[in-house]
Amino acid sequence: MKKVVLIVLDSVGIGEMPDAHLYGDEGSHTLGNIGKKVGGLDLKNLEELGLGNIEKLEGVKVLEKPKGAFGKSAELSVGKDTTTGHWEMSGVILEKPLNTYPNGFSKEIISEFEKKIGRKTLGNIVASGTKIIEDLGEEHMKTGFPIVYTSADSVFQIAAHEDIVPLKELYRYSEIARKMLVGDIQVGRVIARPFVGEPGNFERTGNRKDYSLDPFNKTILDYIKEDGQNAMGVGKIVDVFNGIGITHTIHTDNNNDGVDKTIQFMKKDLPGLIWTNLVDFDMKYGHRNDYKGYYEALRDFDKRLPEIINELKDDDILIITADHGCDPTTPSTDHSREYIPILVYGKNIKPGVDIGVRESFSDIGKTVLDYLDIENKLYGKSFLKEIIK
Repeated sequence: MKKVVLIVLDSVGIGEMPDAHLYGDEGSHTLGNIGKKVGGLDLKNLEELGLGNIEKLEGVKVLEKPKGAFGKSAELSVGKDTTTGHWEMSGVILEKPLNTYPNGFSKEIISEFEKKIGRKTLGNIVASGTKIIEDLGEEHMKTGFPIVYTSADSVFQIAAHEDIVPLKELYRYSEIARKMLVGDIQVGRVIARPFVGEPGNFERTGNRKDYSLDPFNKTILDYIKEDGQNAMGVGKIVDVFNGIGITHTIHTDNNNDGVDKTIQFMKKDLPGLIWTNLVDFDMKYGHRNDYKGYYEALRDFDKRLPEIINELKDDDILIITADHGCDPTTPSTDHSREYIPILVYGKNIKPGVDIGVRESFSDIGKTVLDYLDIENKLYGKSFLKEIIK
């Protein structure tokens, strides 16, 4: 029973793409710049798979015989966010970026939303999720008005205190926004952002819920499900794809929990794909320009990597990659337009193979389907023949 374990280290980019200047991301290099800031990366297990062979990284050795196949990929789609990256990996190429709202949402959008939910809103600005609840949380508690905000991504985010707006009501608001924000005013995701606490000590909870658009064409998840195999999502994968094509799903509280839940699925011996997103790199550290925290999260994952590898069966393969960058060392707190690393390991994988620079993230999805022996018409070029023993 073949199985692919695909782990996305959310935002762990490996150097600016040639068109980074179009996004204001010149000089971005998430892994490289963190390495310089901390005086060298100590990531021995990723190093053994070939991380240092992809790109020169301070503290990471270039090995003569790495245990895995290695390479990196450019992004063909227009954009640099979670939805765009994951969708491209699955075979959906966006030629037009999803709408962003750098000046907040129009009066028409907000008025219509307020009319539909039956109350006013606060905010309507581009903001950090932690900062905006710090700034507006007390007013929200006094008025009961939900806080609406966005970011550099294609998102409509709604924050509310769980004691003021019950979760069921917050989710209802989010469903209303999701139905509204389509067509010419579409956004990639509507996100419910509940929080708790008192003024000066607010904290977001694990009851976040994402409402995504349906993918615009057939994805690897659809192909896997239709073939009778299992498409297992760990973390926010189910949200990114709006549940389309997913056969099993489990949410996670943090990166370590994501690793735990991945291993739980691996123990079930279900053929197909386990697709995991580890979001802490991006959410907790990248967007907050916390390079020290980001590095500690990288080290924590690296220390747990042997647990994942030890759980691989003879016919299992592991792919470690990312979905975009989010360099915590630059002034920007937004995602960055970067290449993503690709590391592949398994008993059936030739060690030390350089798969080069891939044209599209979709090459990963194409390779997954080829390994699972699923005929497909997915966009992309499989690199399976280059790496399979």
